[in-house]
Amino acid sequence: MSLIKKMKEGLSKTRNSLSQKLFDTFIKYKYISEELYEDLEETLITADISAELAFEFLDQLRDNAANKKIEEVSLLYDELKDILANAIPREEKINIANELNVILLVGVNGVGKTTSAGKIAKMLNDDGKKTMLVAADTFRAAAAEQLTVWAQRSNSLIVKHETGSDPAAVIFDAIHSARARNVDVLIVDTAGRLHNKKNLMNELAKINRVLGREIEGAPHETLLVLDATTGQNGLYQAEAFNEATQLSGMILTKMDGTAKGGIIFNISKEFGVPVKYIGVGEKVEDLIPFERNEFIRALFEDVK
Repeated sequence: MSLIKKMKEGLSKTRNSLSQKLFDTFIKYKYISEELYEDLEETLITADISAELAFEFLDQLRDNAANKKIEEVSLLYDELKDILANAIPREEKINIANELNVILLVGVNGVGKTTSAGKIAKMLNDDGKKTMLVAADTFRAAAAEQLTVWAQRSNSLIVKHETGSDPAAVIFDAIHSARARNVDVLIVDTAGRLHNKKNLMNELAKINRVLGREIEGAPHETLLVLDATTGQNGLYQAEAFNEATQLSGMILTKMDGTAKGGIIFNISKEFGVPVKYIGVGEKVEDLIPFERNEFIRALFEDVK
């Protein structure tokens, strides 16, 4: 299945809640009017785009319409699509360049960190890389067992300790094991507790110190995994983790669920870090490397 087809299928609910509603708003009007802009404001906000960002988009739309002398509703619709597309940073591939690369996954419990780790490992293995999964979430009893299943599915090695072990110690052992076994990429699954931001920051800081001391430039990627269905709450999660560690990218999971879609614009605007993957299903191949143009095409193509 082609990337665009997979995206279209996975984003069908997002397309219905954002793109289709925008299109339906435009076709109600024969002429550009203040009522149209008010309707667009409501449509954007109900699609989980923050009110502040919705106002910003519409201010830009008004300015562009005036500067370009846009008078037709259909041309205004095209202009808004361009504004939305340009609000998302261009995609960046994950950074795989060093002798031993480290991808650190962070995020609250239940967002899909562990499954994302396994799916990324599968992609990298298919690309000829030797991967090792690291069960650094030692606080959730089932985390290591779940990651073990994904190690088997992705044909990856795995390092894990007993529940309650020091996550930094697990990572230290994994690094030495990876070097001995000529591993190309370490994928580290971390704990997702967010009830105490100070403890979270301290734990992630310790993990980063161990990684940086043992491997130059590590972690080479720190990816925040967000459940797209959480809407505005995702912004608060992103803020907390961005304070705790230097994020290099995002993974948006469950885009095939009830996602309204607006969260991708909020995250991009607020933090300026690229979305690296989107999840559009449960199967191992349903984590897709993010491509901005394909994403916008999947959202808006064939809407009518």
